[in-house]
Amino acid sequence: MRKLVVWNLMTLDGYFEGTKSWEIDFHNLAWGPELKRYAEQFGEEGDLLVFGRKTYEGMAAYWPTAEDEDKIKSYMNGIAKIAVSRTMTDPGWNNARIVSDPIPELTRLKQEDGKTIFIFGSAALADSLLRANLIDEIRVCLVPVILGGGNPLFKANEAQVPLRLIESATTQSGAVILRYEPVRS
Repeated sequence: MRKLVVWNLMTLDGYFEGTKSWEIDFHNLAWGPELKRYAEQFGEEGDLLVFGRKTYEGMAAYWPTAEDEDKIKSYMNGIAKIAVSRTMTDPGWNNARIVSDPIPELTRLKQEDGKTIFIFGSAALADSLLRANLIDEIRVCLVPVILGGGNPLFKANEAQVPLRLIESATTQSGAVILRYEPVRS
């Protein structure tokens, strides 16, 4: 059985982007050798990336022509990808397809043999999958900055979602990488 893992960077006050879409300059405060190695490991650990439409469009616009991070660029462009969207018709990126209803698709894919399935960014998608009990792990890089406003990584929920800490690591930049798994009752 494959794991479904969410990965994101988040400010200390809980935002994964600023008030505008793709306002993520704060990522530079966390970037360094440890986070680069961590990002490179995703290409070894995973074999499928899943994105919500907005994140997918940003990633598809950036990675094919990225000038840095050769190892990361290679796996981002080569790995299988799913864009979750009800409006897109052409994925426009190598090795990608569109899925309109992610819950049954990811439920099926998790049952297959394979490596880890990652969700990068895509907070609304991750929230819906967390509510459907499909998320096996949440990995967050806590960036040492208070943004003061933006798009929260975790959306309002009627119920608590208990988590168990699996691992934590601090980087030279002062960022903290946290790994949690949902506690299933």
